[in-house]
Amino acid sequence: MMGAEKQPPAAASPSTTAAGKPHSKTATGNAQSLDIRALPPWPYPPWIAHRGAGKLAPENTLAAFRVGAGFGFRAFECDVKLSADGVTLLLHDSTLERTTSGTGMAGALNWDELSRLDAGGWHSRSYAGEPIPSFAAIARYCIRNGHALDIEIKPTPGMEAETGRIVAREAAQLWQGEACPPLLTSFRPEALNAAREAAPQLPRGLLLDKLHDGWFEQARALDCSAVVTNYAVMDATVIAQLHGAGMRALCYTVNDPAEAQRLLALGIDGLVTDAVDRFAPALRAID
Repeated sequence: MMGAEKQPPAAASPSTTAAGKPHSKTATGNAQSLDIRALPPWPYPPWIAHRGAGKLAPENTLAAFRVGAGFGFRAFECDVKLSADGVTLLLHDSTLERTTSGTGMAGALNWDELSRLDAGGWHSRSYAGEPIPSFAAIARYCIRNGHALDIEIKPTPGMEAETGRIVAREAAQLWQGEACPPLLTSFRPEALNAAREAAPQLPRGLLLDKLHDGWFEQARALDCSAVVTNYAVMDATVIAQLHGAGMRALCYTVNDPAEAQRLLALGIDGLVTDAVDRFAPALRAID
């Protein structure tokens, strides 16, 4: 996910719910004025480890997931894209230089080439040789350990629809029969729309760095279960608006205890964090 901006844009302050009915209480007050029990069930833990373990291990690797789990996290976020031959894999950037021993566009290489790259040495010597994991490998790890997964569909530019379709189709197959399906999120509406067409039963979340004009209508048009925003633009008004429409409100990337406490007090449904060594994921509040 992208980093949060220091100066948040002004949020819209609608006075009606998705059904066009006035809210029973002002949205600028307590976001929990809407009874949370009236919302659809939400099976995901409130704390989500960003890219496995934040910055404590090489991002988007199986090693990172193990580190995050070692700190008690039971929900994880990762980025999934396609290789040139259509294999789903974990990688954030479109290019390989920052987090692997490779160069160039990740989407231009076949999985056989990508799987042989070092995705851990950039972080520290102790992780040298850690490979890029396939999406299937991470899915098996999460399912066997009972972990929830927030999958950011991260397409190579120009591959939005294809990536959304393939990731959703594979996720549906991998989690078939499981009690807690993965949450499919993306900044790219085209990817979410393709995901909806391929696996309409899987929940979707629209990722937003800013609350641009029409964001709420876009989330509803995509039949999203959640909206995941930069934490700086999330407030009581937005949470109430989303809850009033039957959607959940999540934030990234929350590393400051004061911000975490503010959002938890407002009734946020999920916090994506790098600070896996500083937050206790079993708690709903910060001491």
